[in-house]
Amino acid sequence: MSQSSPALSLPYIQPSQSQKHVTHNEALRILDAVTQLSVLGYENSAPPASPAQGERHIVADSGSSGWAGHGGDIAVFGAAGWDFFTPSNGWRADVIATGAQLRFDGTTWALVEAPTQNLSGVGIATTSDATNRLAVASEATLLTHDGHGHQLKINKASATDTNSLLFQTGWSGRAEMGTTGSDDFAIKASADGSTFRTALSVQAGTAALHTPQGQIYFDDMFITNDTVHSFDIPWSDPARMLLWLGIDLPGHSYLFSMTGALTGASNFMAMFVNPASTLNFQTGALTGTTGPAAAINLAIETGGATPRMHIENRLGTDQTFTLSTLGK
Repeated sequence: MSQSSPALSLPYIQPSQSQKHVTHNEALRILDAVTQLSVLGYENSAPPASPAQGERHIVADSGSSGWAGHGGDIAVFGAAGWDFFTPSNGWRADVIATGAQLRFDGTTWALVEAPTQNLSGVGIATTSDATNRLAVASEATLLTHDGHGHQLKINKASATDTNSLLFQTGWSGRAEMGTTGSDDFAIKASADGSTFRTALSVQAGTAALHTPQGQIYFDDMFITNDTVHSFDIPWSDPARMLLWLGIDLPGHSYLFSMTGALTGASNFMAMFVNPASTLNFQTGALTGTTGPAAAINLAIETGGATPRMHIENRLGTDQTFTLSTLGK
């Protein structure tokens, strides 16, 4: 009959053995030392100054002092001092202070890395779900280089699918950039998370730049007859700005440019006016009846903290106006 167990080398009680309690207690001592193994430390070479009974450590590879010659062993402090147990391949230990897991590979103890391949989801300080398989709740997320640079890759299966970055307010979309529904790159904005308007797009085949919306200075602005609508101009040098002015009258459409440092009427140039002679350019503030009648009169007022544009309705009827840029 074998004298000890094959895995933990627990001593067996032999037939006709006297003082069987000695063998039994030795087996319990070994079980107590290595079963449900949790250790206070695993990187120290020398024992602590005042260990407690039952305290367990994994000796660093180069043991010293009372641990000399026991690198990698499990050191357990008992009534008679330190006892040492040699681990077998595959033994594991929990580090009490950190919860880290250690595994003995037959030569050394190493930290066990959690499996990271083909996970169903990862939530960092929040919970992932079937759609958002990676979810992060944090003030910031850092993606940095390993080498000289770093690429963030977003792939889609076909051109009609969506690749985008979506910016939300209260979980409702407000801006989106990417390739949505085609391979053209677009930047879009929304006020309600439902209707998105394209502010800028770049064609995939030609890299041609389009600004479908331009910059709308006002949309559906109602101006009564012989009154003025005024607004601050957000630039002092328009640098070849094309603007479109539309009103709610069939056949009325206006395209004009603004160039140079703003001074007055000389900054305007008509590109298209229909009907003819219904768009006039002025300098200074307008009152509602400053410019010619039966026309729309535009003016730049300077001298204040911010240049202002005035639009005077002298068409004879109340009208709804829209003014937007076509490029800059």
